[in-house]
Amino acid sequence: METKTEEKKGTALAKPFDVVAIVTSKLRTYTDNRELVLPANYSIENALKSAWLALQETVDKDKRPALQVCSQASIANALLDMAVQGLNPGKDQCYFIAYGQRLVCQRSYFGTMAVAERVAGASDIWAEVVYEADEFEYTISHNRKNVTRHKQKLGNIKPGAIVAAYCVIEFSTGKPTFTEIMTIDQIRKAWAKSKMDPASPTSVHSQFPEEMAKRTVTNRACKALINSSSDSNLFLEHFNRSDEEGAAIALEAEIEENANQDIIDVDPETGEIVEEQPVETENTEPPKRDPASLKTVSAMLKACHEDFGLQPKQVLAELGVETQTAITENPAACYRRIAAVRTGPAVTEEKPEF
Repeated sequence: METKTEEKKGTALAKPFDVVAIVTSKLRTYTDNRELVLPANYSIENALKSAWLALQETVDKDKRPALQVCSQASIANALLDMAVQGLNPGKDQCYFIAYGQRLVCQRSYFGTMAVAERVAGASDIWAEVVYEADEFEYTISHNRKNVTRHKQKLGNIKPGAIVAAYCVIEFSTGKPTFTEIMTIDQIRKAWAKSKMDPASPTSVHSQFPEEMAKRTVTNRACKALINSSSDSNLFLEHFNRSDEEGAAIALEAEIEENANQDIIDVDPETGEIVEEQPVETENTEPPKRDPASLKTVSAMLKACHEDFGLQPKQVLAELGVETQTAITENPAACYRRIAAVRTGPAVTEEKPEF
């Protein structure tokens, strides 16, 4: 069993400012070797100070300080991800999330646009929503889209009538405008990867679909532009890692936390925890799961763990992808593919549509 002294060695509280010193030293090495070029107006020292202040208030889901529960290595990596991308939490460009003993730097919507402006030279980034009755036309030339007509009336603006959204990125250097267009189906598939249950009537996606659609297409446009514009492998490694790591770590932490534990529920009327009681039954058949109930990728991964004992990485391997962001099928279809070759709970048959 670890002693308190041994346990503290892995956390930032053992020597708080050593982590900042390590990150600063690493960044200095990158810049000296010309592996990293930071913008002239970006102060590493100011960004790290802002990050350290933000970390003082960052807690995990149990309200424990991140600096007490997260390892020094994960804190150093999170700060490094922030600095390499040129982000500053003081400007709401990123924030920190504690998952178990690991800290993750999550880039915000504003951070992604800031990176696009810095790396790709964007001068203006804006997005619009297309509704059913809008007059909307665009052309494609040399693999580039260009919106040629978008006429909209106030009567067209209805949350339930969104058919698409587009983002336009302009440049002051004379570089051709970059445009990304997504249909509402593509947008909803992107939302399905969120752990926030976008289908819920109380979710931000349901309450503010126009704004969330704009954010989704803007993120996609900026990320595509950044990945095609930057020739820095170091930068791209940290840029893409910060997106993928958060979702993977969150799910792994949830599975690890719930493993070998009794299932509990909360009474919505009293707020009291109610332990699930075992039910005696003569029916030994496995319970049925309706794949259509799996609305998000996270829900699908969790279901595969519960039903087939698969870890997230194993599920991705079964689906033939390396990351969650590479999943293009809807969660229900993914679950059916896994269930077709695995033993586990029976899958309910879908009713045919006529």
